[in-house]
Amino acid sequence: MLAVHRDVLNIVQAKFLSAEVVRSIHLNVSAIDGRRCDENRILALVEYNNSFALFILISSKIKPLSISDLSIETVIPIDEYFSCDTEPIEGSQFHIIFIITYKKIVRAFKIEIGLESSNFASEVIRSKEVSLYNKPIFVWLDKYIGTMSEPSHTSDLGQTDTPIIRQHIAQGPSGINRDSMLKYQLKLKEPEFTQKQEFSIFVGTWNVNGQPPSISLRPWLSCDENPPDLYAVGFQEIDLSKEAFLFNDTPREAEWYKYVMEGVHPKAKYKLVGLARLVGMQLVVMVNSQHYPYVKNISVDTIGTGLLGKMGNKGGVGVRMELHNTSLCFVNSHLAAHVDEYERRNQDYKDINARMNFKRTPQAIKDHEQVYWLGDLNYRITDLTTTQVKTLLNRHELPTLLRADQLNQQKERGNVLLDYEEGDIKFQPTYKYDLNTDTFDTSEKARPPAWTDRILWRGKGVYQVAYRSHMDLRLSDHKPVSALFKSEISVVDPSKYRRVHEELLKKMDKYENEYLPQVTVDQTEVVFELVKFRERQTREITIANTGMVPAEFEFIKKLDENSYCKDWLRIIPYCGSINPGEKCDVKLEVCLETDLTKIYDILVLHLKGGKDMFIIINGDCQKSSFTTSISTLCRISVPIMQVTDEQWRLALKDVSESSVLYSVPRELWLIIDHLYRHGLKTRDLFESSALHEEIIRIRDWLDFGSLDPLPGNVQAVAETLLLFLSFTKDPVIPYDVHDACIAAASNFQNCRQIVLQKVSDLHRNVFLYICMFLQEILKYSNDNGYDAKTLASLFGDILLRDQIRNSKPQASRGKSNFVYNFLVNDMSSSIMPHK
Repeated sequence: MLAVHRDVLNIVQAKFLSAEVVRSIHLNVSAIDGRRCDENRILALVEYNNSFALFILISSKIKPLSISDLSIETVIPIDEYFSCDTEPIEGSQFHIIFIITYKKIVRAFKIEIGLESSNFASEVIRSKEVSLYNKPIFVWLDKYIGTMSEPSHTSDLGQTDTPIIRQHIAQGPSGINRDSMLKYQLKLKEPEFTQKQEFSIFVGTWNVNGQPPSISLRPWLSCDENPPDLYAVGFQEIDLSKEAFLFNDTPREAEWYKYVMEGVHPKAKYKLVGLARLVGMQLVVMVNSQHYPYVKNISVDTIGTGLLGKMGNKGGVGVRMELHNTSLCFVNSHLAAHVDEYERRNQDYKDINARMNFKRTPQAIKDHEQVYWLGDLNYRITDLTTTQVKTLLNRHELPTLLRADQLNQQKERGNVLLDYEEGDIKFQPTYKYDLNTDTFDTSEKARPPAWTDRILWRGKGVYQVAYRSHMDLRLSDHKPVSALFKSEISVVDPSKYRRVHEELLKKMDKYENEYLPQVTVDQTEVVFELVKFRERQTREITIANTGMVPAEFEFIKKLDENSYCKDWLRIIPYCGSINPGEKCDVKLEVCLETDLTKIYDILVLHLKGGKDMFIIINGDCQKSSFTTSISTLCRISVPIMQVTDEQWRLALKDVSESSVLYSVPRELWLIIDHLYRHGLKTRDLFESSALHEEIIRIRDWLDFGSLDPLPGNVQAVAETLLLFLSFTKDPVIPYDVHDACIAAASNFQNCRQIVLQKVSDLHRNVFLYICMFLQEILKYSNDNGYDAKTLASLFGDILLRDQIRNSKPQASRGKSNFVYNFLVNDMSSSIMPHK
């Protein structure tokens, strides 16, 4: 294999999880579309658990240098519907056409004849043969849907007529008006062609405490006499390994999915609707096969609320769908642990609720007609000792205990799950038990029993008929919980629908010709107060439909821009439809993570079939050490908010070595000094997320200076260290040497030479300073639980961070290996004296 080919293969592999192995790639592929021939494609054959898929990647460069240069255009599962062939190109001796057929879809590519094409074709043919002997499951492809531009969502790839492929649909204004008007009129007349039909929905949740599946789930999933119409089964902590935490990769996903499929009710057959997983959280949604043809618009999303607001040890996973004419949403969450952390649990819930976006209409959790929220919510019993709780349980005084339940208390105060309902709890607390027993925790900690595992719902026509725990399953320190619902689903009568539809079509011409969409916006300029680093601000604008027909709006990209808004702005919702006489409140959320002095953007609000409107966003920003360059911070002698304009001007000049005042930034020294004195023995120091308010207090303490002690607990300071290193203007290791670092990762001397020769003095100082601090942590590994590989994985993606940030938790093994070298070797020879 040529070195260039090997380098690109490594970059392509980094696009996938470690268990998803890139078996072969083909470079320099051109997609043939009619008369056009688009270049810079890469074909990648990927295997996961004996199932294969062909990924078509678009590269922004002829030779990609990092995963940010690659985007996924198409994913094609390799099963019995897949075939490939070649055709000669007339007059060409060096190229052929490679044809991929999947059901009704045909894709053609121009490739060069040679050893590469021969090897690639052989691998594809072999994968097809393997697929014919197996029954491949393609659930693992679902997570790549959201990474593609305008994807066509599907959860059961074996049943769709098309692969996941980008679609571009053009419509004229009149067609859009007609379509929106028809949807609106159909919605108004829905009672004329639908009827409510009762469906049974089984919802289950179980924290399995990292245990592998080893017992039948039938006693849990098939405990009712009649089979449910739909299952939503959530797990937490399916894998507690550091590997799963850092790389979001675990074989347990397939294992637990298999046990679920074997444990469903034997009187019915079920098909998978959607599977979502983030680290140890997994949600499986299945429907009785007879109802599957009536399931549509499936989408999944995952939200990490752990460290840095993205690590997936805590957070939520969701699956949304439409069953007949009713939208359903299932959310499985694992919220912050520990008795006194109910505020962090509230924060986790709010983050999941606000950030989960299904890229379908409706996009947000709250906009679905029925929502089922399940999981290990981790709320405990407050103000009672273990002995008191057990005494009340022995007396069967559940109402007294439930009044002390934190979830009930927080709901009553309006802090969490405000509009959700929960059935009466008549079962024993589900946490914490000695493994393989029904005995509450007898360990030294003797945690008080609590109802941590809960199922709630919101929406009309939902009736809970059972809410129970399952004591016979003793695999974990939690007991599984289930709820059975009778839920009213709106079912379409086809004959009545056709009649109403035809009647409306006859009226469309009149509506289309006489009415155009019209809206008003309550403000066209939005000014934010002083914008500070990672301190979110929100404003709302109201779009009101003042016309006679539905108004479909969307914020659209301006010419030569990649997105409809700047990176620091989030618009919720960014598109939608407003019925006549109604309004839509649009939230504008600002979160600053760069060194801007001002924010400014012009939003284009596009009204389909109507006029565009313009909304100006602006505001001033406050400086922060977190977004300033390392070089500048080493040249200022006081906290950044005390720096005069002249001092700031000189620090930015970066003119000579004499202007350097510190070997490492003052702020970095203060953080690490605090952790050195207070945190070396702290268990799982870098795995807890702090409250937003704690991070803000620490930020202000660093930026403004103070004689008071550093605020926040030691875990909050540890997260601040990671934040500081993640957002400095330039990464600690410069972007242009990342590939060299990864290539050298197998040899410490090569890594050392790169740091000594290709990294500037100040950046090298910071890198070595961090590594020496991590070596100090490793001296207390028996206390803090860390090893060199874990710390290297955690810090590798931060010290060598990508230009485009990854919102999902997945560490890079190449970067981890590079940092690992400096944690297990003597670095004294790498420290260069200051000249």
